[in-house]
Amino acid sequence: MKLFVGIDVSSKDLQACFMNQEGETLKTLSVANNLPGAVLLRDTMVEVTRLHRLKAIRIGMEATSVYSWHPALFFDQDETLNQWDTKVYVINPRQIKNFKKAYAEMDKTDPKDAWVIADRLRFGRLKKTLIMSEQYQALQRLTRMRFHVTQNMTREKQVFLQHLFYKCSAFTTEVDSSVFGNTLMDFLTEAYSLDEIAQMPVEDLVDYLKTKGRNRFANPECLASSIKKAARSSYRLSKCVEDSINILLATSVEAIRQLERQLKQIDQAITRVMDGIPNTLMTIPGIGPVTCAGILAEIGDIDRFDGQAAIAKYAGLTWGRHQSGDYEAEDRKLGKEGNRYLRYYLIEAANQVRRHDATYSAYYSKKYREVPKHKHKRALVLTARKLVRLIDALLRNNQIYAPEGKVTR
Repeated sequence: MKLFVGIDVSSKDLQACFMNQEGETLKTLSVANNLPGAVLLRDTMVEVTRLHRLKAIRIGMEATSVYSWHPALFFDQDETLNQWDTKVYVINPRQIKNFKKAYAEMDKTDPKDAWVIADRLRFGRLKKTLIMSEQYQALQRLTRMRFHVTQNMTREKQVFLQHLFYKCSAFTTEVDSSVFGNTLMDFLTEAYSLDEIAQMPVEDLVDYLKTKGRNRFANPECLASSIKKAARSSYRLSKCVEDSINILLATSVEAIRQLERQLKQIDQAITRVMDGIPNTLMTIPGIGPVTCAGILAEIGDIDRFDGQAAIAKYAGLTWGRHQSGDYEAEDRKLGKEGNRYLRYYLIEAANQVRRHDATYSAYYSKKYREVPKHKHKRALVLTARKLVRLIDALLRNNQIYAPEGKVTR
């Protein structure tokens, strides 16, 4: 006999419903969502289990942002609860929402939600959500923060390009060099007007590029000429507007460099944690510690997935069918559900692997040629889907990757 405990989690409290295998409510309880509250809830679980002579405890709660993280970890690691074969399930809210549709007349309240979660536990067929070890918890926090910083970096660079167009509208079309290099960003934030740049001697601009760029530009003379041409071809601004744009450009540059420093710090921390986690994914050409960490942190224990198809579905690398009668749509959209962090790191990994491995390079090229639009994005996602099969095999069998496309021990 089992005790089923459904918990509705919020930032302030934990609403719990205790249910037996017959669906009878044994007890309800509301405690604060903090350590003393969790201890009280644990003691109550033990009390009810002993009172009704139950043999096991099943605890379920929805994945509620960060609010369910601490309670799930506490109940999973508690030594007292482990004496009753306790298992903790952190359930996708969509599953609970769909299950609740069977109770059409039920009100939407926190106690009722806890009851629904307990009843869903009672029905079973839930995969146990992995409560990760300390290393994987640290890794997941780092890799998810890296994803967040990367997204901010992309947005900030877009803002920078908008400001740059106001200052020098022809720059990105005339200058064949990354505008996000330190040298060009320094130059663009200097208080030079377009007329001053256009009239600047080429030799002075070349000296500036060589000095600031530490002779890393392959052809500084050509670059200097293209910058001067961009300045001559761009629209002119009034002094008042141009001064404002210069301030905005300098602000964006400062934000981009701060984000770059943050990424570097996070990458170093990820590498340190990865040193203590043995794995075979980094035997795949192109996959480094950071990308590997992002994949491992989201997959966790490979045994919680039935196979590679389950991993792909979890990551959202699946395409739904659109069929009616004899009609079958060829243009199928990528699913919007799934773990966006895992999907991001799998696609990043695919982009790196296809540059280093001939098998994946050929596969990417084949998929790239098959369609007239969205070529790169489609080919990359399909390459990521192929990569999932390899990752599943390596992790499940503890194998290393062989360049010929086979795995070996």
